[in-house]
Amino acid sequence: MSGTSALVAPRQAAEPRSRWMLSPYSLPLHVLRIAGSCALPLIMWFALGRVVRWGLLLLAATVSHGSWYQARLVVTVFLFTLVVMTSLATTVGMLYVIRGALMETRARRAAGEGRENIFGAFNRTALLFAGIYMTWGFVLQDVRDFMNIDYFRKPDALTVEAFTGEHSGVAQGLTNLSLTVSLVAMILAYVLKTVAGRRHEANEGRFSGVLATFGELAFVFYGINVVGAAADTRSGWVGSRTAFVALQDWVADAEKSVPGFAAVSEFVTEAWPYVVEALILPLAWLTVGVLAYGAYVEDTETTIRGTRLETVAERVRRTHTLTRRVAARLTAGWSERWIPLINAFRLTVSGGAPLFGLFALCYVGLQIGSDYLGRAGRYLAASDEPYFWFVTDVPVDFVTELVTTTLTMCLIAATFDLAATRKRLGV
Repeated sequence: MSGTSALVAPRQAAEPRSRWMLSPYSLPLHVLRIAGSCALPLIMWFALGRVVRWGLLLLAATVSHGSWYQARLVVTVFLFTLVVMTSLATTVGMLYVIRGALMETRARRAAGEGRENIFGAFNRTALLFAGIYMTWGFVLQDVRDFMNIDYFRKPDALTVEAFTGEHSGVAQGLTNLSLTVSLVAMILAYVLKTVAGRRHEANEGRFSGVLATFGELAFVFYGINVVGAAADTRSGWVGSRTAFVALQDWVADAEKSVPGFAAVSEFVTEAWPYVVEALILPLAWLTVGVLAYGAYVEDTETTIRGTRLETVAERVRRTHTLTRRVAARLTAGWSERWIPLINAFRLTVSGGAPLFGLFALCYVGLQIGSDYLGRAGRYLAASDEPYFWFVTDVPVDFVTELVTTTLTMCLIAATFDLAATRKRLGV
């Protein structure tokens, strides 16, 4: 009897511990556990990604000046596309090396699933990952870094330009392409993304998804130059359209005649940036994690499965082909922007509504902590020597971004792990 009790007691004592490890409130502990076990590969991936990224940015900024200017700008935009691809690859790589520390991954592997090399993961996730990266403005940091490097290379260029009137082209290497050149480059990028995209949809080609992603990004960046070259004409055309003017008049009349409309509009305008920073951006990053770990959120059916919309979708499949194509075109932007986020939110909430709230809180806390860590680093590295910050700012920023990015990737992985495990076990 005593021997039996001795065998049962440890098992009973282990159950509360396992329940606690599956609790949404154990998320910070999971983050620290993953960070401790995967610190070295995470640091290596981040450092390698940063070196390649900054090397490409410096090369792009250098190439963007000199003779054969338009040809140089074509190469500059090409290199900048590689910069964005490097950022995507670094993120996927950091999430990939964490896989072995996740409970969900171990459960999948025990069931004979979830074994995928990093090239397969990147090829599978790159296309939709790029859509999220572009749609929610993560690419803006790459643009700012390119401009800062170009300014740093020629810090007096703008002053000389102001006094001499000579065009320096500093920080304009991504937007100075002529209409004809950018249009030709955009068409070539469109052909690449279309051909590679079709091969990717047919599961043909090991790197078809990567090529489709590169074509998609290049198409956008060259297309920005096309839009910019025709900006004056386009803005004048839009401003003169009857519907556009009528909409402006309607908003102005509503602010005057509808009680509280102006106050609500002002509140929404002021609150929306905080909603994006505190809720939508964390959800976007969580979507990236869901993609990297093999949940196919690009499939709309995954999002609507088990809801009334699934019946509606079945009816849509039976409609005329032309109707489906038109509907797909009309909803393409909405689906790329919101469907992945909705599915990631659904996965997280299915693991417990407090889990998403704690995830968003931890994400915001990391961003705030990152600001204070950067300030502390600059304070400790401060010197009376003039321009000494040229030497200290880069390592301080590197360490700050290393800590913040590493913990953010661990937070994403831990949130996915808890949500998927709780859903699988029905906790």
